[in-house]
Formats: sequence, structure tokens, C-alpha cells
Amino acid sequence: DMALWVRRFTEGSAADRDLLGGKGANLAEMTRLGLPVPPGFTVTTEACRSYLEHGSEAPDTLWDEVRCALTAVGEATGRQFGDVNEPLLVSVRSGAKFSMPGMMDTILNLGLTQESVEGFGKVAGERFVLDAFRRLLHMFGHVALGIPDEPFEEIMTHARASAGVQHDHELSIDQMRDVVEQALAVYPAHGLEFPNDPWEQLRLAILAVFR
Repeated sequence: DMALWVRRFTEGSAADRDLLGGKGANLAEMTRLGLPVPPGFTVTTEACRSYLEHGSEAPDTLWDEVRCALTAVGEATGRQFGDVNEPLLVSVRSGAKFSMPGMMDTILNLGLTQESVEGFGKVAGERFVLDAFRRLLHMFGHVALGIPDEPFEEIMTHARASAGVQHDHELSIDQMRDVVEQALAVYPAHGLEFPNDPWEQLRLAILAVFR
């Protein structure tokens, strides 16, 4: 039973550029050829068209299909989206039939929350997870919610200067914790809130692509 708005990487080929966009069609083609592509799915151009034609309302069934496709990705990877100890993290990229300038940047590490940073840090290493979360806070804020880059960049510049180091990776775990706290505070400063619900993160990221 084919989904209406979502195609998994296993469903499609290079011929589906119109429906899947360039990146989606390439990922489907590589999957079809048996190349090592992480499991994933593409929200189709039809979903975007429907959104634009219905006054910026996403089709009702879209979110159920996204949930279903992401659950399948979780089963394939042995991780669960929204799990607090070993969450499945996803990247969200926009794609069009042809690549063009000004296309939306990628959001990486989507699915991390304040809760899972703690649990996942015990599994994957606290420094690594704090750094991943800091990047999510910056990219999500900028790409999905339209917060300028500057406040996030200033936090890092200031952290390096006060620690007397040149590179981000030289910051200590405590300094990284401070960075995360400051990055979270950028949201209310812009009248916004960082969504600690992974599904809400995904919903807002998809809507940002449609716009």
C-alpha cells in the first residue's frame, strides 16, 4: 500500500526526480544499486505542492506517513526516534528537481532533546553529544525558525576567547554545557522556544522546507 506523501529510499529510482527532487532520486537510485545508504525517506514534491495550494496547510495524513516511515528507519537501525538513551537522530535536507542557490541548509542531529542529551551522553560520550546538541540548536533555530546565525556564532567566539583556546573541540565539557545553556537561551530572546519533542522538531523542519 503506497504512501501518498512519503517515499522510502527503497521505493524509487533516478527516474523520479519530479516526485523526489534531485537528492531524493539519487538516494533512491543508490539504494536500488545496493550502495551503502543509511535508511531514510523523502517527503515528496506532491506534499509540498498540496501545502502551498491549501494555504500553508500540510495534508492531514502527511504526519502519520512520516511517523510510519521513521518508525521503519528506526527498526532498520535498531534505534528509536525520541528514545532518551540511544535516540535515532536524523538529518533534514531540502531538495528540488535541480539544485539551486539559496536552498535551505541541512539540519543535522534532529531528534536530540535536553532529556536525551543526558542519557545519550552516558552512551556516546558527553562531549560528543553536547557538541551535537549545540549544532542542532544553531541549525534548527536558524533554518527552521529563522533566528539569525550571529547570536549562536557569538556564543562560540566568546566561549573560545574566555577559555583561551582557538578551536571548538578544545572547550571542556563544562564549557560546552555553558554553550548549550546559552544557545537554548537564544530562543526565548527571539520570542521562541526550542521544541524538546523530537516529533515537533521534525514537523517544524519539514514545514520550513515547504516554505
